[in-house]
Amino acid sequence: MDKVTVIADETDIDAIDEALVDCPPLVQVILAGGSGTRLWPVSREQFPKQLIDVIGNQTLLQATMGRMAGFSTTWDVAADPVIVCGAEHYFATYEQAREVGVNARIVVEPARRDTAPALTLAALDACADGHDAILVAMPADHAIVNLEALHSAIENAARYAQAGAIAALGVPPDRADTGFGYIRLGSALEDGAHRIERFVEKPAAELAAQYVDSGKYWWNSGMFVVRSSVWLAAIEQFQPEIHAASVHAYHGAKRADECVIPDAAEFLRSPSDSIDYAVMEHLGKPDSPFTGVVVPLEAGWSDLGSWDAVWQAMEKDECGNASNGRVLFEGATATYARSQGGRLLACVGTNNLIVIETDDAVLVADRSHVQDVKGLVSRIKREKSPEADAHRKVRRPWGFYDSIDHGDRFQVKRIVVMPGARLSLQMHHHRAEHWIVVSGTALVTRGEEQFLLGENESTYIPLGIRHRLENPGCVPLQIIEVQSGTYLGEDDIVRFDDKYGRCG
Repeated sequence: MDKVTVIADETDIDAIDEALVDCPPLVQVILAGGSGTRLWPVSREQFPKQLIDVIGNQTLLQATMGRMAGFSTTWDVAADPVIVCGAEHYFATYEQAREVGVNARIVVEPARRDTAPALTLAALDACADGHDAILVAMPADHAIVNLEALHSAIENAARYAQAGAIAALGVPPDRADTGFGYIRLGSALEDGAHRIERFVEKPAAELAAQYVDSGKYWWNSGMFVVRSSVWLAAIEQFQPEIHAASVHAYHGAKRADECVIPDAAEFLRSPSDSIDYAVMEHLGKPDSPFTGVVVPLEAGWSDLGSWDAVWQAMEKDECGNASNGRVLFEGATATYARSQGGRLLACVGTNNLIVIETDDAVLVADRSHVQDVKGLVSRIKREKSPEADAHRKVRRPWGFYDSIDHGDRFQVKRIVVMPGARLSLQMHHHRAEHWIVVSGTALVTRGEEQFLLGENESTYIPLGIRHRLENPGCVPLQIIEVQSGTYLGEDDIVRFDDKYGRCG
């Protein structure tokens, strides 16, 4: 790797242009490990907001994958991004990348440890080939309106990053908002950039208003541009435990195609911390050997951190209403409504409301109280209600299942298996299953038997028998599964063989 250079004072700005003679590649790093609890009930633990089409036809993750498309400047941009996601979201992340033709390199976190360890894993992966790549780190669940303005800000930030600074993209605020962190501006640099004086966590309303009125604070977008070597040096300096655990976990990783799975035992040694707390808040201190720079980003950015933020980012009718799905407004104003489950949602005379409908939950909230949804989800978790964790319709690498009905000692599911896909070879200790084919052809393994089932044919899987369901056809296989037994949880699965590597 090249030697790390650190900007010491304004006179070293000349080093930026000199550094451009030998430009390292830019690598897009997508941080996709969030849970998005404030967008409940659409966003759930097992299927968070980055995997959902919150705005537009693409999911937020897919839109983020396309953010560097058309970036044409002095810098070479790596063809494929590095995506860091949790193990529970790997298959959905992989499928969504494939849908938009992105051959992403996916780093799978064995456990959630927040964004600082995630970026450290990405930095280790980006420089594994010996190049000191410049990381363009961005969350997977934000919205950007103007990509040209984003590219201009990234190019500006990359110049500072190449010279050794850690660059943040800051958004000049247009209102006092308590949902964002803030960056206090230090001395001015070129192209509207500033040194970072300090980071401030989400303030109370009165303090946020003071920040905006002063003109000395920008919103923290959560996007950062930094050389791999600089980030690794900074995390080692400020958070040696995170650095050591990440390095050991990465060096002990399993690798398959474009997937990297760090060693779980080593990664679990890492403390959980965000990029802001772990590194950025140290940059403005006099004894810091690293320089922080904040570059202005005026590109229609939103973190989509609440349903009110979603409403603000969407096109509205003449009464200020916005909607997704089957929605009708009658005498409504400033209302956002989303019909996720396909039912008709009618809002009559509503004002400043959020109305969200899914198959198993309905949220009605005043727009001024949407930040309280996170607390509501915590309460649902404490009560151990399933609505906090998963939707009624649950996606799997082979397709999905929809829990149609359940009661004491029984559960009914609609299962759809995509062409060429198959479930694991498995058995259950506590339940038996009846399978009825609705459409398509099923290849069934039951004990030592293997046989085909067509439409309107059925079979029975006794408790404790090894079995597998697969689709050998070219159209989706749809079956109705009736489970019966003393315990029907998803953790009553013992896998013996699995196409998707989920054994053990």
